[in-house]
Amino acid sequence: MQVSNASILDKKYSKLVLQISLSEISFCIVDTLSNKATTLGDFPLEKSTNVSDTENSIINFIKQTPVLQSKFDEVLVLHNNNLTTFVPQVLFDENLLSSYLQYNVKVFDSDFISFDEIQNYEMNCVYIPFVNLNNSLIDCYGNFNYKHSYSVLVKKILDLSKNNDESQIFVHCQEDNFQIIAVKNQKLLLFNSFEYKTKEDFIYYLLFTAEQLQLNPETFHLKLFGKVSKNDEIYKIAYKYVRNVSLFFDHNDIENKIAQQDYLNHFILIHACE
Repeated sequence: MQVSNASILDKKYSKLVLQISLSEISFCIVDTLSNKATTLGDFPLEKSTNVSDTENSIINFIKQTPVLQSKFDEVLVLHNNNLTTFVPQVLFDENLLSSYLQYNVKVFDSDFISFDEIQNYEMNCVYIPFVNLNNSLIDCYGNFNYKHSYSVLVKKILDLSKNNDESQIFVHCQEDNFQIIAVKNQKLLLFNSFEYKTKEDFIYYLLFTAEQLQLNPETFHLKLFGKVSKNDEIYKIAYKYVRNVSLFFDHNDIENKIAQQDYLNHFILIHACE
């Protein structure tokens, strides 16, 4: 966390949340007096097999975007990748981080591994951040916080499942991957991330997951959010095979004058500001 000895007269009352993946950079600027998002934006990145090229593109975008060159009291960087897993607190040992990832991520001895504690839920998100990018961002912003996007995602979904004893499946859709979060009254039943190319890939992974959880497509509630609308093919095919499908909104945020599509697209950013 950034520590400042500046007087109250130097405060900007502005916070930046920057979410970074290898396909997109998105951001949210928050007025900390009202705790409301004032600016939301995203920028697709050119696909490259060279991670260094992508990281250079991200830094160049930040340096060339005036709104991201403003002075902020606080900067939070969200790392959005699939190099992650969730570990219950009772099984967690900070000295064994690589062992938690080795079953679903190729881990090298040189990898730096971090973790986020998911407050109130006795579990941790273990992940490999974009270390070189973090180092470059120090030149842009000085000290900053960082965490994994999925830490924000899972915690908020668990918060919103309070007092609901029905099993629910939430699907967060991104350009070429999606995350399935299954919950029941603040208990995480499952979290997984899948890459997909076609709507058939999407529905296969979704129905397979539901089957593993012994959930009946005729009865469980499916909520879609992220980069999705009712006109998208993945929404239409989900509606074909699952009876109870809807786009997911937290109505408290909609009442705060966040446009519905902005809320869907930037769910993680918006709730990282809380």
